[in-house]
Amino acid sequence: MLQNSTLLVTGGTGSFGHAFVPMTLERYNPRKLIILSRDEMKQWEMAKLFGGDDRVRFFIGDVRDRDRLYRAFRGVDYVIHAAATKIVPTAEYNPFECVKTNVNGAMNVIDAAIDCGVKRVVALSTDKASSPINLYGATKLASDKLFVASNSYGGEHGTRFSVVRYGNVMGSRGSVIPFFASQRDKGVLPITDSRMTRFMISLEQGVELVWHALEDMEGGEVYVRKIPSMKVTDIARVVAPEATHEIIGIRPGEKLHEQMIGPEDAPHTYEYADHFKILPAIHNWSSSPGRIKDGKRVPDGFTYASDTNPEWMEPQALAGWITANAGKIGVL
Repeated sequence: MLQNSTLLVTGGTGSFGHAFVPMTLERYNPRKLIILSRDEMKQWEMAKLFGGDDRVRFFIGDVRDRDRLYRAFRGVDYVIHAAATKIVPTAEYNPFECVKTNVNGAMNVIDAAIDCGVKRVVALSTDKASSPINLYGATKLASDKLFVASNSYGGEHGTRFSVVRYGNVMGSRGSVIPFFASQRDKGVLPITDSRMTRFMISLEQGVELVWHALEDMEGGEVYVRKIPSMKVTDIARVVAPEATHEIIGIRPGEKLHEQMIGPEDAPHTYEYADHFKILPAIHNWSSSPGRIKDGKRVPDGFTYASDTNPEWMEPQALAGWITANAGKIGVL
């Protein structure tokens, strides 16, 4: 489906874009892959990685700028919306800016996609959007709802929208693994709570979930990949086995455990071999055979949370992943 097509990634110079672009170029050989972002230096650095590959194009722009998106989306077949304000404390202390990017920006992407005739849009979400307690999660829940409901407004082009929901992206810039690595030489790692757990997903798994959503979607689905959990203390021991731990308390807006599917979603959630799919509660879309396909409905009251997850990553597996990806951790 993606072969000989034109794709655009918003926020494409971030961690996701650095994985999505080379993987998609190699697997699908699209006609054009456009990276839209607002940081010219990140674009300059990223452009060096592709050695003049004429399939890769760069476009300075911001999802807050509706008119710029209309210019960027012309002739685009598929959009992956990765741009967001993501750091929880940043969102708590800069709430207006977070809303402008995550909510207003989502509305701009939707309007531009429909009016420019984009075929399909996949928006990246987060476990923090499920039963949110912080502003970042609340804005991403609002964004998810906007993308789901926008399938009612696809217009004559039939633009379709879906969402993929991630956990902690292993090794991405600002995440826990590079943070612990940066503190290793001090001999003491700050731990917010010894009970804390997180979902663990690699960038490659995230890209594969987006590919699946693009192929599978009828419109309005929220895709959740099955991934392992880990205790934050176990992550710390793998990254810095000699360091001691200092308990500093949970930060503003931080959860003890993360959740990707809440009990309220259970009546509309279906299970598949390697993922779940939350179907829209509106318009009877949750009973649509085209959306359900071969899925099996989860039990009433089902939750998918990092502390009750049946799958756990062993410390040896994380150590092997860190060794294999040492040059990438914290860089992108």
